[in-house]
Amino acid sequence: MILVGQTVPDFRFNYLTPEHEFKKNQLFSEYRTQSPCLIFFYPLDFTFVCPSELIALHNAMPEFEKRGIKVLTMSVDSEYSHLAWQKTPPSKGGIGSVAFDMGADVSHHVCQLFGVEHHAAKIALRAAIVIDSHGVVKAELIHDLPIGRQIEEILRIFDAVEHVEKHGEVCPANWQIGKKAMTPTPTGVAEYLSQESK
Repeated sequence: MILVGQTVPDFRFNYLTPEHEFKKNQLFSEYRTQSPCLIFFYPLDFTFVCPSELIALHNAMPEFEKRGIKVLTMSVDSEYSHLAWQKTPPSKGGIGSVAFDMGADVSHHVCQLFGVEHHAAKIALRAAIVIDSHGVVKAELIHDLPIGRQIEEILRIFDAVEHVEKHGEVCPANWQIGKKAMTPTPTGVAEYLSQESK
C-alpha cells in the first residue's frame, strides 16, 4: 500500500482517452512524465454518486489544466464500459464526453496498490490521490461509497503543495491562494496566530 510521503511505484494500466481511443499497457511514469497528477478512484460506471462526481471533475478541468495537473480517473470497469458510459447522456445516467483519461483497473491491481479497495464490495473507494511533480504522494482523500467529493478541495490541496515547494512555507487551516501562509518556526507560528486567529 502506498502512503502519503512515498513515491508511487511504476504500474501499467489501460485507459480511454477523451478522444475515445483505447490505450493499452501504459506505464504510469511515462504517462505522468514530470507533471503533478490526480488519480481519481471511483467505484463503478453506471452507478449513482459516480456520474455526479465525474461531471463535476469534467467541469473543473480548465482549473486542472491551468495548473498543469494530469487527471486520471480509475475504476475496476473496463475501458469499453467507460466508453459506453460516455456515450450515455447525463439525462439517462451517463456522463457524456469528458476531458480526462479514464483508467481501467479490471485486475484491481491499482486500487490494491494504493490501498483503496473496499474490503467487502471489492471495488474502489472514492479516493483522490494527489501526486506532486516528483511522483510523491502528498495527500489522499478517501470517502466511503455513498459520499461524494468536493473538487474545489482537491484543487486547494494542489495549490498548497505548489506553494510549499515554491516558497518553503507551510499552509495552515483553510489556506487558499492569496491568503497568508506560515513560516515553520516558533516565531513564524506565533506571528501567524497573532494575526490570523482572531
